[in-house]
Amino acid sequence: MTQTERNNLQIYDDVAAQWWSDDIKWVRTLKNMVPGRLKWFDRHIDWSGKDVLDLGCAGGFMAEALAERGAQVTGIDPAAQAIEAARVHAQASGKEIRYDTGVGDDMPYPDASFDAVVCVDVLEHVSDLAQVLTEVARVLRPGGLFLFDTINRNPVARLATITIAEDVIGLLPKGTHDPGMFIKPAELTTALKQAGFDVGPQTGLGPRGLTRQLDFTFGPLPSKAIIYMGVAALPGRTPS
Repeated sequence: MTQTERNNLQIYDDVAAQWWSDDIKWVRTLKNMVPGRLKWFDRHIDWSGKDVLDLGCAGGFMAEALAERGAQVTGIDPAAQAIEAARVHAQASGKEIRYDTGVGDDMPYPDASFDAVVCVDVLEHVSDLAQVLTEVARVLRPGGLFLFDTINRNPVARLATITIAEDVIGLLPKGTHDPGMFIKPAELTTALKQAGFDVGPQTGLGPRGLTRQLDFTFGPLPSKAIIYMGVAALPGRTPS
């Protein structure tokens, strides 16, 4: 596959109509990752009343979970059909979430619009990491938090996410990721500092069990070898 075919973001629009159906295993996997992420993110922020941006929200799994925690949520994603599916589901379930179609390196929001930006399963897909982080810093208020996860770049992560997850067991569609775009924790730490962030703790994220449908459940892990989560803050607040 070429690099473009490898970093295939069309998959999110392709399944938009079934995003909330639980019919597609890899989409269920994305949904199952949300509680594991929030188990760790919740330690660093009280979401209630906060203006929160879900950057790369796709069909809205994380955005709805944040709304249920009392946040005022905006979601943004380049996948227009996935955004529409997110908008329809939020309206049907009575959640007031704003959804916009757009990209992380040029967001349509004024400076200092949000108390927190959440960005999961996204950074390993962007072509200009520095510009995305600059935009995140711009739309955050002083002391605002950036909570993220991404995939480490090493042979173990490539084996787990490409060879096993995509090519062997079909946990993700083939071509979802380009391993060359994975990001080592030290590289991301440097990029965050260059964007003006104070960098807080990081931890791993991975499978912790199985559902009745034999899908993985997820939670924090000590090892950052494959997927890792982190928190960073603009000056004005010390990351906890």
